[in-house]
This record gives sequence, structure tokens and C-alpha cells, in this order.
Amino acid sequence: MGILSRLFRRGPTLDAAAAQRLAGWRALAPLPLNEPFDVGRYVVVDVESTGLDLNRDRLIAIGAVVVEGGKIVLRESFEIVLRQDKVSTKDNILIHGIGGEAQREGVAPVEGLLDFLEFLGKMPLVAFHVTFDQTMIRRALDDYLGLDFKHPWLDLAYVMPGLLPEYARRYRALDDWSGYFRISNYARHSALADALATAQLMLAALPLAETKKSFTYKNLQDLEQAQRWVSWSG
Repeated sequence: MGILSRLFRRGPTLDAAAAQRLAGWRALAPLPLNEPFDVGRYVVVDVESTGLDLNRDRLIAIGAVVVEGGKIVLRESFEIVLRQDKVSTKDNILIHGIGGEAQREGVAPVEGLLDFLEFLGKMPLVAFHVTFDQTMIRRALDDYLGLDFKHPWLDLAYVMPGLLPEYARRYRALDDWSGYFRISNYARHSALADALATAQLMLAALPLAETKKSFTYKNLQDLEQAQRWVSWSG
């Protein structure tokens, strides 16, 4: 859907049950961003899509795990495949491994996205290369729920070079940083597996952050913004 058509389209109509679930999520109080890492709760997320075009490609899958008190809470994980009216290309399927049948038999998007919001609550989000995940999730929530999703995000793709500037030019991808910290990934390009690897990277970042007097999610957001400025100016 083009930008102009998105601006002038009518929003989706939700049934009473879905509207009530969305209203319940909206009513939740935002969590503070200035809590120390040993008590903070965050959701680390990754997505799979039909391609890399931020304007045209569609969200296929979301994987997410909770980091709480400086630990990954494995029992609190989330993975969902959204039903696709049109299956993605064979080349795309080879990347994420979600076959045509799995895409056709996925969860109805309204139901799946509400499930994601209820899992997320108002916990702040963490990802690696946030722009892609944020855009895909935000557009899907707008298309199917009529939700303008304004939520705090933290991008480890900028945090890590800020914490280890000597590696900023050598390490750019999640695989680079995973290799440096010897983080294994049981199924690369699976949304949940990549979310888990990203969560492990976050845990590796926290003690480094504390050596730089960064003790909260908000501190890391400030570090991210400073590193973005360094990247743009450099």
C-alpha cells in the first residue's frame, strides 16, 4: 500500500471482542524507562517478512522473549506466524523457512497481533536494526487494528558500537556481534531464534553499559542516539 493511499484509507473495523482486547491494552500504564537493569523488564523482538521492502513487503512472523532482572525468562517467549493471503516467493521461504502451507494456515492477523500486544503489555522493546522490525510491526498494527503504535524501542545495532567503539567498523551485523560474544543461534532467520540471540547480546551489553555509567534502558537509549550521531557525522 502506497503512502498516499495509506493516509486516506478508512481504518479497519474490529468486532466487539477484538475492540475490547485492544482497549484493554491501550489502558495499560506505560512502564518506567529509568529502572535499573536488575529490576527492569524488556521484550526483545525479531520479525520475518515477505522481503526487505519497507513499503511493500508484509509481516509474516514475530518472535519475542522477555528479559527481566538481567536474565532471559525462557518460559515467557512468543512466536507466531500470521496468515498470508498470498504466499511469499520460494527464495524468501528459503531464508526464513516458513513454507507456503504454514503461511496459509497461520493465525488470523487481528488475533495474532492482539496476542502479541497482550504478551508485550507496555514493556519497552529491544531489537537489532530496529527500523525494519519497528516498521513491519507498526504497519501491520495500523493495517489490521487501526493502532498508531508509538512504543519505546532500543537498537542494539547502535548500542554495541557505543559500548565497544574499537569494533564499530568491524562489527555491524547480528552475526558479527554474536560471533564476538560466542552466542549460538539454533535457527538463524527464525524470528524466535534471532530474538533469543539478540536477547543474549543484550545480556552481554549490560555489564559493559554499567562500566560507562549506563544503568537503565533510558541511559542506553541516550547512548544509542549519541552513536547514531557519530555514525551520521562520520
